[in-house]
Amino acid sequence: MSKRFARTSLFMILMGGTLLMWSACSDLTPTNPADAEKAGGAVARMDPAPPAEQATIDIAGTPVVFWPYTGTSFNGTPVDPINVVFAGEADPLQIRAALMALDGDRSAFGIPPIPPFNATWEDAVGGDVQTTCAVGGDGWVGSVVQLTLGEYGPLRFHLRLFRTGQQAGGGAVTLGGAHFELNIPGTADHAVLSWELAEQIVMVDLVRSGLLGAAPAPTGLINAAPTFRTIMKEVYNGLPPQLVALIGGPAQPVSADVPLPSNGQGTLFRLAFAAPLVPGAWDDSVTLNYNQLVPRPFCSQGPGDYLLVTGPLEFTASSQLLPDGSFTSRNAFIGVLEAVPVDVSTGVPVVLGPAFRARVSGHSNVSLTDLNARVVMYDRRFTHESDGVQVKQIWMNLPQQGQKTYRTKLSCIGDD
Repeated sequence: MSKRFARTSLFMILMGGTLLMWSACSDLTPTNPADAEKAGGAVARMDPAPPAEQATIDIAGTPVVFWPYTGTSFNGTPVDPINVVFAGEADPLQIRAALMALDGDRSAFGIPPIPPFNATWEDAVGGDVQTTCAVGGDGWVGSVVQLTLGEYGPLRFHLRLFRTGQQAGGGAVTLGGAHFELNIPGTADHAVLSWELAEQIVMVDLVRSGLLGAAPAPTGLINAAPTFRTIMKEVYNGLPPQLVALIGGPAQPVSADVPLPSNGQGTLFRLAFAAPLVPGAWDDSVTLNYNQLVPRPFCSQGPGDYLLVTGPLEFTASSQLLPDGSFTSRNAFIGVLEAVPVDVSTGVPVVLGPAFRARVSGHSNVSLTDLNARVVMYDRRFTHESDGVQVKQIWMNLPQQGQKTYRTKLSCIGDD
């Protein structure tokens, strides 16, 4: 681990205040091509079948089957890899308690005392709801617990946890997706920089917790290798060389998006002891100011359809753990942005039309008890342009028991 964390380099990156000021292109909301509906149309998916791609790992003689990725709906399109698996005293709330009980001193593992590497785990602000599928367990499930190590930006570690309803290793099985990410300047978006670095941080902290009953072990090959997804070239070329070295990337500049290394394996953690659940309430908020060129996030007329987006976007988050062990959390965002259509084909943005308002809002609610879990999400994007109104809406309801529903509706200018 110590070779991966160069103390001098990280001080230059994170303490110098010179991180990442460039004009990158970033989606306001990443669009999943498989979910793109025809203008004016709507889609509803209820109690869908599991994806065709499945992984099986053996935990103490019990085969555990699951989709080895996360997604944003039920369509089976991978977004992030599942790269951490927990069994035993391993309900998502127990993992949350175990990680939150730790201090930020990781120096015994060669990790320097600088943000975000010396941060403590907290409930996430602004984490999108993701899905995965526990085959033979609860089927499609949502990210009931989201944790971060570090502030919203510039850099943080992000961990999503999924209760599966599966049992192995003397207790519950929980799936997780962890990544190291960058808040792209001028946007509210994050760009993933590493899967493997985040997996190592989770391993360090589970070892530090003293709750493991066995050494962390590789799951074997369960998902894509040697790479999965990419870092946009505009983002990558703006990274300081020290950060490039930290994530093990190629020399800059690059002319194409950079593949994200992935060994295709997760790490299995067997928790023999339960972390005590500590009741309490938590809340946080962050305001991000957009000032960036972005591809039009919905109702796009093609790859050259760009907007210059400016204005504030506010995220709020709260969570509460009661003495009876029940947990609730809420993440929400709201903003009124200004968008200007621009032509970027020459490399110099040229205004194509009048500015218009873009109203964005959404929320996700989680409730978690011993007997049930539910994730509900609603997302709405609304633009009032000179020649009409365009709207995109997404709803998702993911109870542990009961009907699971995903719906989306898109209304574009010119719809019949």
